Amino acid sequence: MEKGYFPSDRPALTVDIVLFRLSDDQLETLLICRGKPPFKGKWAIPGGFVHADESLHAAAKRELREETGLKDVYLEQLYTFGDPKRDPRGRVVTVAYFAVATTAETAEPEAGDDAIKAAWYPLNKLPDVAFDHKDIIKYAHQRLRYKLEYTSVGFRLLPAEFTLAELQTAYQIVLGEELDKRNFRRRILEAGIIEETGKYRSGQVGPRAQLYRYRDDAVVEAKARRLFP
Repeated sequence: MEKGYFPSDRPALTVDIVLFRLSDDQLETLLICRGKPPFKGKWAIPGGFVHADESLHAAAKRELREETGLKDVYLEQLYTFGDPKRDPRGRVVTVAYFAVATTAETAEPEAGDDAIKAAWYPLNKLPDVAFDHKDIIKYAHQRLRYKLEYTSVGFRLLPAEFTLAELQTAYQIVLGEELDKRNFRRRILEAGIIEETGKYRSGQVGPRAQLYRYRDDAVVEAKARRLFP
């Protein structure tokens, strides 16, 4: 091994997780109130230091579970943030993760470990957050928009069975724009990425709403922007 390959002042490594869900027709992200310095008492996204014997993905899952009680949610690596001044404790590089879940999967979170409490906040009503977490949340939201165009991630925000109206609402909330109802329905059905369940939404006034589900074997060949211009 080359002498001096590992410097004594090498950066510390953390993971941070931006978790999204749809609730009351708005996109929310999960924040924790920090119980220790720096930024004690301030809101932040869940995260913490990576243990020497664990992978990044395992660390992200562990931190989310320890600080919020949540587990078994969709999780993927987002981006690495390494501004030298992003953490007042010193040189800390964080690998951010992006997660989405349904409201059923994210019942009231239970704060633990270094978190005083955990709560959901609408993206348009975020409190002042610690570190560079505002930038990380913004980057994650943009990733969600992009992934909505060519993957099934958007369907993970919905229950297993949904109406076309619920699906359109989810797309509009994430994309931040209105979509023509007739055009949306025609194109999403032509895309062949959802299928009928044979069931209907009960308890509604007027015609029953048919329920659909995402086809696991579907391949989206056209981006959402082309599907829904």
